[in-house]
Amino acid sequence: MEFPIRKCWMLRGQQRRLPAANGPECFQHVIGALNWQTGQVCWQMADIKNSNTFIAFLEHLLIDQYPTSSRVLVMDNAPFHRSYATRAALSLFEHRLVVFWQPPYCPTLNPIERFWKHLKDIALANHLFPSVSALLDSLARVLSAQNDPAHPLHLSFANYFP
Repeated sequence: MEFPIRKCWMLRGQQRRLPAANGPECFQHVIGALNWQTGQVCWQMADIKNSNTFIAFLEHLLIDQYPTSSRVLVMDNAPFHRSYATRAALSLFEHRLVVFWQPPYCPTLNPIERFWKHLKDIALANHLFPSVSALLDSLARVLSAQNDPAHPLHLSFANYFP
């Protein structure tokens, strides 16, 4: 027996059926880097998550956002982080880049993981979005708020993790 979605109640053992986007166009990935000092997050959206999109993000980060300063990257063991193409791209910036590789299965050691949790809790948790574009708008709103310290959605790492 099917129950309309408009109803607020469900019988025990029944699950509510909700419409969902299908197909490859419903996938979007957020690639980001956290500046621990300022709390700013540099991010990009990508349709697929692979070495090429990660290298494009590295170029955006190191050429556009921080063109002259040295940076420290804390990276996990995702396959596209460890690929030959990514390592070749990292070697181009080795004069101003230090990479710390996390041990396997230790996401809590990477400071940006705290921000990803904050992002999911604020932008996505307990929300039913009518479309993928509405979900992406919510993500962009919270990501943009992170770069404004006066915004109420801004997560200050200095306050929580001195």
